[in-house]
Amino acid sequence: MSTVETKMREQICALGAKLAARGLCPGTSGNISARVADGWLMTPTNSSLGELEPGQLSKIDLSGKHVAGDPPTKEALLHRSVYDVRPKDGAIVHLHCTHAVAISCLDPSCHHNAETTLPPITPYFVMRVGKLPLVPYYKPGDPKLADAIREYAKGHRAVLLANHGPVVAGTSLSAASASIEELEETAKLHLLLQGFKLRTLSDAQVRDVEEAYPS
Repeated sequence: MSTVETKMREQICALGAKLAARGLCPGTSGNISARVADGWLMTPTNSSLGELEPGQLSKIDLSGKHVAGDPPTKEALLHRSVYDVRPKDGAIVHLHCTHAVAISCLDPSCHHNAETTLPPITPYFVMRVGKLPLVPYYKPGDPKLADAIREYAKGHRAVLLANHGPVVAGTSLSAASASIEELEETAKLHLLLQGFKLRTLSDAQVRDVEEAYPS
């Protein structure tokens, strides 16, 4: 095992512990993956992100074969689909965080518009998430979900799986983590503001942020 892979395993476990401490992955929900030179590292199926061990992590080779560690997350194919269409990204975080999942369970008529479930409430949401499209519902682990996510992930770093939760890709573990935490906070804000007249960023303000902080 290379030094780079050893370090990546430690970083995945540290991220899992941080996300668990913040209450973003109850029980054995959620999964994390990272790209390595000869494949991917993924959290095992039915594992708690707060109790991961480096040697326990699953390793998938470039052909998709499980070659080391515990059996991978049931969403392994979903992760690989996102990597296929986002070759510059090196990490993916998928969580069942409460407020984002709540948004994913709303009737589409309650979403901001057809392009994004959440509005641009803050510049940080624009910077770290952008638009958040809703991927149609398929049961966890269904190959059809992995196929469906490809079309959405091509143009979006973050997507929301209907009645399931967010999936966020990033250039690194820290980037993916920062984006999904910002997504969850924006979902929380959006729900807290229900019943009030909401002021969102204007189209011009969104463009200004996008130009100043290109993704």
